[in-house]
Amino acid sequence: VVNLVKHIQNAKKFGVNVVVAVNKFKTDTDAEIEVVRKAALDAGAYDAVLSNHWAEGGQGAANLGEAVVKACQANDSANFKFLYGLDLSIKEKIESISREIYGADGVDYSDVANQQIAQYEKAGFNKLPICIAKTQYSFSCDPAAKGVPKGFRITVREIRSCAGAGFLYPICGDIMTIPGLPTRPGFYDVDIDTETGDVIGLF
Repeated sequence: VVNLVKHIQNAKKFGVNVVVAVNKFKTDTDAEIEVVRKAALDAGAYDAVLSNHWAEGGQGAANLGEAVVKACQANDSANFKFLYGLDLSIKEKIESISREIYGADGVDYSDVANQQIAQYEKAGFNKLPICIAKTQYSFSCDPAAKGVPKGFRITVREIRSCAGAGFLYPICGDIMTIPGLPTRPGFYDVDIDTETGDVIGLF
């Protein structure tokens, strides 16, 4: 649950109430669900709500929706804040995210990334916000480093611009921005067992 706790702490840095959706699977026990709920609440979540929409459709997420509405109503919008100011340099913004959100010790830049930063600053893109592209499996750039790793640095290998959309996005570690898709769609392997009602081939 340490990873969950870190995500809650991160979200609270923006001055908003946090609601955790506890997605229920048929193999989950009540005790397991309660462990997650308690950990979320102890970490400062406004609420942690069981969500069973995969099995019950919209009705299975009704309580979650109500909890989100209550969290929004209870939140003081005056408390909202951004993680960094847009007037900071490109590197300062990247380092704010890396240290505050990921827990990194610092950031390393390739020669290419440094050249691109200089070009973006010269072009006047230094005021744009940052959206980091990295592995979703870890706070670090190493997908095998689970939980809340310590003692790591973020490696920026290049920085791309979406000037029209209004942001810059550093490419960190070994990550593809658009994953390759198979020529044969996965839905061909999904079916329903008519005797048990179980979905087959989804995972």
